[in-house]
Amino acid sequence: MDEKIKYELEFPITSSPQLLYQYISTPSGLSEWFADNVNSRGEFFTFIWDDAEEKARLSSKKSGEKVKFRWIDEQNNDGDYYFELRILVDEITKDVSLMVVDFAEAKDLSESKQLWENQISDLKHVLGSV
Repeated sequence: MDEKIKYELEFPITSSPQLLYQYISTPSGLSEWFADNVNSRGEFFTFIWDDAEEKARLSSKKSGEKVKFRWIDEQNNDGDYYFELRILVDEITKDVSLMVVDFAEAKDLSESKQLWENQISDLKHVLGSV
């Protein structure tokens, strides 16, 4: 497997940080825009898309600010890669944006970024922030 490259994307979102946090940190919130279904048992989350299932551990969170999920293997061991969702609020304008940190192989980078664009578009739609 090729080495993956870390990348960051920032999306302006018209929403309160508190509401946005519910959609990035809870299984019910995530299943409305990120995956077809999301289940959790403690710190372990299962993300389901069509026939695919991926497991991740909620490795860190700061209420109202960020969540970080680390991908895990079948034995629940942490993998090398993670994705992080951080809520940023501009001190002066109070504008809210969502920072996405993720990894992709070089050949898949533009496709991965496009996938996030689509996912965040779904999130904005759910939030009424279109």
